[in-house]
Amino acid sequence: MICSVVPVAAIEVYMDVRSQIEDQIRGFSEPVSDKLLPDLAPQEQHVLTLVLDLNETLVYSDWKRERGWRTFKRPGVDAFLEHLGRFYEIVVYSDQLSMYVDPVVDRLDPKGNIRHRLSRVATKYENGKHYRDLSKLNRNPAQVLYISAHAKESSLQPENSVEIKPWKLENDDTQLLDLIPFLEYVAMARPSDIRAVLASYQSGDIAAEFIERSKEHQRSVDIFLCSITFLYLIDGNLNVDVPTPLL
Repeated sequence: MICSVVPVAAIEVYMDVRSQIEDQIRGFSEPVSDKLLPDLAPQEQHVLTLVLDLNETLVYSDWKRERGWRTFKRPGVDAFLEHLGRFYEIVVYSDQLSMYVDPVVDRLDPKGNIRHRLSRVATKYENGKHYRDLSKLNRNPAQVLYISAHAKESSLQPENSVEIKPWKLENDDTQLLDLIPFLEYVAMARPSDIRAVLASYQSGDIAAEFIERSKEHQRSVDIFLCSITFLYLIDGNLNVDVPTPLL
C-alpha cells in the first residue's frame, strides 16, 4: 500500500482558493446588501412598504423584429401609483438588470411615486431563479406587502405576497385598479401584522373578496343602526352587539 502525505502548505493554499471561489459565488447569488433600503425616517415608522414587481405586473416588454423592444404600461398603473403613493412607501423590486429597470421606472413614474427601485443585484439567486428576499429590505416584515404576477415563484416570503394575473397587453385589464380599495383600507387601518390580514383571505382573489367583505360589513352596520334606533324608540335600551371591524 502506498501512502501519500499532502503538505500542510498545499492544503492551506487549497482552502484559500476555495474560500475565494465561494465568496465570488456568494457575491452573485446573495443580495448585494443585508439592508437594501435606507432607514425610514422616524416620522414614517408607521408607513407600510408596498413592494411591486415590474414585468407583467406594472409593464409588459415586447420584442418584434421590425422595431425591436418596446415596453407598455399596464392599464390603471398611473392612477395606482399616484393614489397609493400617498399611503405607502412604494418600491419596485425586479429580477432584471438595472440598465433595464432604471429607464423603465423613469418613464413609468415621472412624478416620483416610486421611492426606491431594486434590480437583479438585490435578488437571491438559487436553483436557477432570482428570488426577491423581503427580509433584506431593512423593514419590519409585518409592514411589507409584495405584489407580483409571479409572487408564488419569485418571493422567499409568500406570507407577505399577493399574486395578481399576469398582464400580456389585454386592454380590458383592471387588476391594479381593483386592488386600490383593499390597499387603501389596509394603509388606513394600520394592522399590527399585514401577514395575518393576507392569511385571512382564502379565495386567491383578494380584491374581489375584499369587496364582498365590505358589502357584508355594510349590511351588518345597517342592521346595527336599525337595531339601536328601534330599541331606543321602544324602551331606551341600546344593548346591541357592535359589528366586528372589516380587518
